[in-house]
Amino acid sequence: MLLAIDCGNTNTVFSIWDGTTFLCTLRTSTHHARTADAYFTWYTTLIKHYGIEADITDVIISSTVPRVVFNLRVFADRFFNCRPLVVGKPECLLPHAPRVDTGTIVGPDRLVNTAGAYDRHGGNLIVVDFGTATTFDVVDHDGAYVGGVIAPGVNLSLEALHMAAAALPHVDISKPQNVVGTNTVACMQSGIFWGYIGLVREICTRIQAERDRDMRIVATGGLAPLFQQSEELFDDFEDDLTMHGLTVIHKYNKDNE
Repeated sequence: MLLAIDCGNTNTVFSIWDGTTFLCTLRTSTHHARTADAYFTWYTTLIKHYGIEADITDVIISSTVPRVVFNLRVFADRFFNCRPLVVGKPECLLPHAPRVDTGTIVGPDRLVNTAGAYDRHGGNLIVVDFGTATTFDVVDHDGAYVGGVIAPGVNLSLEALHMAAAALPHVDISKPQNVVGTNTVACMQSGIFWGYIGLVREICTRIQAERDRDMRIVATGGLAPLFQQSEELFDDFEDDLTMHGLTVIHKYNKDNE
C-alpha cells in the first residue's frame, strides 16, 4: 500500500491508498520540529482507532515546508523500510515537466495538483487551491504546468486585518446576508467574501483572455464550496485533488523504474 503525505504550511495530511481507493485520511498541524518517532506514534494511534490494517510498502511526500522533509524521510525509512519519493527532487519523475522560466522552482503542491487535475479532467485547466495562499495553476493542453498566480489566502487575509488593526476583531469567513455591512463583523465578512469572489472571477477571466481559449476551472481546498454555492465560479470541485495527484506521480515513477 501507498502512504501519501502532503505537508502544507498549516496542516499535514496522511492518506493510505490501496491502489483503488483511499482507506483513510489523517490530519495534523504542521510542525517542523516533530520527530519521526512522534509522527509514528500519532499515525499508529489513529490507525488503531479506525481499525485499519495497512501494510505500507511505499511512501510519497509533497511538502511546501522544506524543514519537515528530513524527519518524514526518517519516518518512512525507519518504520516502513522504504525510501520515500519526494516531489520536486530530481529522482521523482513528473508525468509532464513544467514549462516555466529557467531556474524557477515550482512548489511541489502545484506540481501535484497539476498532475491530479490533468489525470481527471484533461488539459486547458485553471486549478484554484484555497490553502494558506490562494493559488491559480495553469495546466496546458498536454498536462504541463505553465505558470500561475499566488494571492494571500482567505484566512491569512482575515488574520492580517485582525493583527494590523487593533479595533478589528477576529471573524470567521461566511457569506454575508448583504454586501453593505451594518456592523464591524458584517463589514469584514463582506469585504473578504465578495473580495475573493471578485479576485477569483477576475483572475480566471484574465488568464483565459491571455491564453485566448476557454479553460475548465477546477477548485480544491476547504473554502471552495463556500464560494461556489453563491456564484458558481468553478466547473468542478475536488476535495482530494492533491492526494490523487500524489498517487498519479507515484504510479508514473513505478511504471518508469
